[in-house]
Amino acid sequence: MLMIAFPYLILRVLHQGAMRLGLLYACGALGTAVLGLLLGMLGDIWSRRFALLAAGALLPLSSLIICLSHRTVWLAVAAWLGGFSATGSLAGGGIGGPAAPVQSAAIADITAAAKRTFYYSFFSFISGIFGALGALLARLWTPTEAFWLATFISAAGLPAVLGLGLPELRGRLRHLPSRSVIGKFSVTGTLNGLSQGLLVPFLVPFFVLVYALPRPRMAFYGFLAGTLASVALLTAPVLDRRLGFVRSIAWTRGIGTALVVLMPLVRVLPVSLFIYVLTPALRIAALPVQQAALTEMVRPEERGRALAANQVARLLASAAGIGLSGWLFGASRFTLPFLLYGVTMGTNVVLYFRFFGRADQARRARRVQHEIQHVRGNGE
Repeated sequence: MLMIAFPYLILRVLHQGAMRLGLLYACGALGTAVLGLLLGMLGDIWSRRFALLAAGALLPLSSLIICLSHRTVWLAVAAWLGGFSATGSLAGGGIGGPAAPVQSAAIADITAAAKRTFYYSFFSFISGIFGALGALLARLWTPTEAFWLATFISAAGLPAVLGLGLPELRGRLRHLPSRSVIGKFSVTGTLNGLSQGLLVPFLVPFFVLVYALPRPRMAFYGFLAGTLASVALLTAPVLDRRLGFVRSIAWTRGIGTALVVLMPLVRVLPVSLFIYVLTPALRIAALPVQQAALTEMVRPEERGRALAANQVARLLASAAGIGLSGWLFGASRFTLPFLLYGVTMGTNVVLYFRFFGRADQARRARRVQHEIQHVRGNGE
């Protein structure tokens, strides 16, 4: 609901310009990075439950602020707390944004490693479907009414956190034995974010500027792409079981990258639309596998900081990519961002093999051994 209500509030109700909206989005992205890191540290060092409660309170608090005041300074505060940004993720609170690192760490705490990919894919699918439903329902109310509804809906989920059987871990701030693994995931996260910023915000402008595609048709293809991407998340457990972490990344994002590079070179509208619909699904299909692998490769008391560091690296690099592609599109150099995306993603796939190839083989071997023991146990 807020993905639709926020820009309409700024542009149509308050009659402020796109530059003001862009600055508020930038504030939201920065808030997501900073608060995500702080909440991840809080969950590792003090209490995962308290960090989840604090993260869940951010969205109702931010939407309530907007309900009570439309002054620019309060809009900026709300964007910072709620994670209202154009980075490709939904707003904060319980479904993403600043809450994502501590939420993913909590899921890892209460699930077995063998089932973790399934739960990450399932919850991502659910949040994507309900996010689409919220965007659809936002048409029924004014932006202000949508913010009031969002305040109550997002606050209603907070009591559920109290019933979670979360372990109370006690990590140490300056003690980070998994820092090497965290650093490697931060490097790959940086390249992921850079590639996302180079391409994702500019796919729709590409069709507008190159093909002059009308808005109703573009909206339809956008709906198809989003739906396919949500369904693709459910394939993650199969990818993990058949290919493992690294090869899942290589196959899905490798194929997607090859198709994306073709888009500006083969300027045939049906071909470009086909690639556009497939691209989000191929980009995120293996994301739950990556989340599960990261949580297995670091200690439980370091998961929040590891996931937060990955998110910070991704968001900051994404902002740089958006700035570069915005300048290139403004200069009518439509092909170059796609080629830079190909180089960035190709480099990233190579680094996944270099950084995590052996660790992924060991992870798969442990998984096979666990399944063999499970089968023998059932036989006995």
